[in-house]
Amino acid sequence: MKIGLLSDTHSYLDDRILHHLSACDEIWHAGDFGNLEVSDTLASLKPLRGVYGNIDEQTIRQIHPKVNRFTVEGLDVLMTHIGGYPGKYHPDIRNEIQQNPPKLFITGHSHILKVMPDKKLGLLHLNPGAAGRHGFHKVRTMMLFEINAGKIENLQVVELGKRVG
Repeated sequence: MKIGLLSDTHSYLDDRILHHLSACDEIWHAGDFGNLEVSDTLASLKPLRGVYGNIDEQTIRQIHPKVNRFTVEGLDVLMTHIGGYPGKYHPDIRNEIQQNPPKLFITGHSHILKVMPDKKLGLLHLNPGAAGRHGFHKVRTMMLFEINAGKIENLQVVELGKRVG
């Protein structure tokens, strides 16, 4: 299964993002959609799994939960917008991660792209960076990967261009 992972669109989608998502089986969004139009557009392309972020309004919060835990192709996934990373998990999610660690832990919020294993808990942490134009990041990013029999394969970071311009 091919996954397109993005976060922090902040009400912004462009043809580059949509092009990369067109080859995916599912789209995952780790919060800060920015507006309902972004969520609706993504959901019209492919099945969408997401979580709301700290800037998202009530309409998005009614559609997407704060924490989304699901299994795809045998892979246990836990996604939340503000979750920290290995060694510095956010207090809101720390107990769940430590008591019942997923195989894949996805966050957004920081606008900092991260791929970090947590060898102690046996999980992989992904933060796709920010695909939108709002924030301090210099380059807009997202990730593409495949899930095959519970394993993540062919992980790619996609650079979408400069944040401004």
